[in-house]
Amino acid sequence: MAKEFKNPFRPGAGHMPPYLAGRETEKHEFERLLEQDTILENLILTGLRGVGKTVLLETFKPMAIEGDWLWVGTDLSESSSVSEASLSIRLITDLSVVTSGVVLARKRLGATGFGAAPQPVQLTLDYPMLQAMWQQTPGLAADKLKAVLETAWAHLRGLNKRGVIFAYDEAQNLADHAQKDEYPLSLLLDVFQSIQRKGIPFMLLLTGLPTLFPRLVESRTFSERMFHVLFLDKLSRQDSHDAVTKPITLANSPVRFDEASLDSIYEITRGYPYFIQYVCREVFDVWSQQIEDEDSLHAIPVEEIMRKLDSDFFAGRWARATDRQRDLLLIVAQLENCNSEFTVQEVVSQSRSSDRPFSSSHVNQMFSALADAGLIYKNRWGKYSFAVPLLDQFIKRQAAAR
Repeated sequence: MAKEFKNPFRPGAGHMPPYLAGRETEKHEFERLLEQDTILENLILTGLRGVGKTVLLETFKPMAIEGDWLWVGTDLSESSSVSEASLSIRLITDLSVVTSGVVLARKRLGATGFGAAPQPVQLTLDYPMLQAMWQQTPGLAADKLKAVLETAWAHLRGLNKRGVIFAYDEAQNLADHAQKDEYPLSLLLDVFQSIQRKGIPFMLLLTGLPTLFPRLVESRTFSERMFHVLFLDKLSRQDSHDAVTKPITLANSPVRFDEASLDSIYEITRGYPYFIQYVCREVFDVWSQQIEDEDSLHAIPVEEIMRKLDSDFFAGRWARATDRQRDLLLIVAQLENCNSEFTVQEVVSQSRSSDRPFSSSHVNQMFSALADAGLIYKNRWGKYSFAVPLLDQFIKRQAAAR
């Protein structure tokens, strides 16, 4: 009987779960921003990996379309932020998806064949037209991009839409490159601030890791007033339970999770959406093969699942750290506040009880390297946090296995 039911849980990067739990506040905030006639606030969705940023972004899309907004965007790769020109072309390419249906003029070209009738041709605001406009506009890259966006809205406003949302995932890849005299991040902020001040309803929706907002503010201090930031955190116990039980109910599955099982899953995952999907997928696969033996459906193979999770999720990131950096991360993992924020001095003090303590300069250097490796990040106030959820528990398991 169990083989008739597919596993409803979907761990993966950006995979939409069958039920989105615990994000009602964020939805209400987005609905509020959609009511803007003049764009005073743009939106940033930020949080650790695995909290559901991409999923929520995809949830916002139909909400925006239903609210009479046009939606464009994609993932922002590092190549998009190499230069001001490359970022401009990225924006123009995405915008052309919604402008290509706008007819600028209709012409009839004379036919060359004997007796042939003139052929109708439509001139549309497609990508070649937008690119040509960008190329032919005099001035800097910012001037060119402003001209394209302003012209596009002059034609799009006739569609009776409220505006255009430019939605970009992985926006932490945006950066200025002073050594190359290229400032694509600054260009993005300057251009959108300028056109929004002119009343053009083009809204930015950026999704990225917690390093995103500090980087925006470092580039342009007015970013603090330009963006509303939503930090996605782990789910509450009740929302975590809903994330487990609702997909089972929707799928009408014979597998059921009792209260003890739900509590165990919450203790394992700490409410992080990706881990909930991962653990529940593994449990479902095991239990669906034991459906005839109801007594076995309450035993979660915790050790086996955690071993698999360590291999699938943590091992690749852990491999980026040197042995000495791993020693430092173990000291961080022993701090009581390791899952919130910690300072260099706290780590130095904690390390004094180890065989090989660290100096402040050494910790600073290693933290910089670990940030580049994506294991920690530095916030605007000079404090650090783990960039990967539940990393402290993984580190302790690694130390215990030595």
